[in-house]
Amino acid sequence: MYGALFRALPGPTALRVVQLLVLVLAVVAVCFLWLFPAVAPYVPFNDQTVDAGEAPAP
Repeated sequence: MYGALFRALPGPTALRVVQLLVLVLAVVAVCFLWLFPAVAPYVPFNDQTVDAGEAPAP
């Protein structure tokens, strides 16, 4: 997949590497700015399995 992306980019090798780095940074930025915040309410990482209001049994 990465080879196909590299071959599809125009220009010499140095320009292709720069273009590929810009594309990777753009994808990471989109993930952190829009994708992850949109998905976060649906991911149960903050759910507690133990109720904090109950005292343990003696």
